[in-house]
Amino acid sequence: MENKASKLIPLLQEVQEKHGYIPREAIDELAAKCAVSPAEVYGVVTFYRQFRLTPRGRFVVKVCNGTACHVNGSAVLESAASDALGIERGQTDARGLFTLESVNCVGCCSLAPVVMVNDDTHGSLDQRRLRTLLGKLRRSASEPGKEPQA
Repeated sequence: MENKASKLIPLLQEVQEKHGYIPREAIDELAAKCAVSPAEVYGVVTFYRQFRLTPRGRFVVKVCNGTACHVNGSAVLESAASDALGIERGQTDARGLFTLESVNCVGCCSLAPVVMVNDDTHGSLDQRRLRTLLGKLRRSASEPGKEPQA
């Protein structure tokens, strides 16, 4: 007989795919479904970096901090993004539009420094180009009937 707890991670992945994060009520439901305590579910959620307990913005801005990006000014880009968005690393703005994250490497070292917005890679950035990109995203999100593009 298969252990119900062994299904916890796939179930968490399904919940996150559906909601974009793991809502508090889902922790209780999954605990009951898998015959484990809510604390055990919470422990799994907080142990694995793939899971989030809060919603992310429509645009997830990931600043690469790999060696090539670091040497080419990724810290300056992260600071510029933080200033432009009014949030710190790991936060989402009040409108739910932007989330700012730092990643170890996106594998585009020849384009350093690199920022990813959702699945789109933007390389050879400087502060001005990054601010222009973020402004374009903010404006496109405000246009009615238009799906914002990175």
